[in-house]
Amino acid sequence: MSIHELFPYLRVQGAADAIAFYGRAFGAVEDFRLTEPGGRVGHAELKIGTFTIMLSDEYPEFGILGPVSLGGVASDLHLHVDDADAAIQRAVDAGATVLRPATDQFYGERSGRVRDPFGHEWTIGHSIEVLTPAEMQRRFDALFAT
Repeated sequence: MSIHELFPYLRVQGAADAIAFYGRAFGAVEDFRLTEPGGRVGHAELKIGTFTIMLSDEYPEFGILGPVSLGGVASDLHLHVDDADAAIQRAVDAGATVLRPATDQFYGERSGRVRDPFGHEWTIGHSIEVLTPAEMQRRFDALFAT
């Protein structure tokens, strides 16, 4: 078996609004969408940089629910950028809420976290130093030693 790609698939309340938000916040470009006659988005594909994310409106009749309906998320999308502070501000300007401001992290990245208006959480960061896994582990251990 060969795996060729992996796509995050976001389920949201208000997919058309989410598509517009991801464009403003992250520069996402819509490749296409499939829309029901009533307006519900059954499937859409967006490019953020060279990467594809997929999304749809909720379909409760099939058990397809987004984070707002479920009361939160159990995952996070990590967006690696050139300038985390600027990217977080752009997301906030587009309507995201800061969960953690950008700070320098033990693993060699400056990052922060936002929640988009549709309930999905995004860690946004940029590299500040290249570390070996052993050095990251040493620093991680030090966090728990205090």
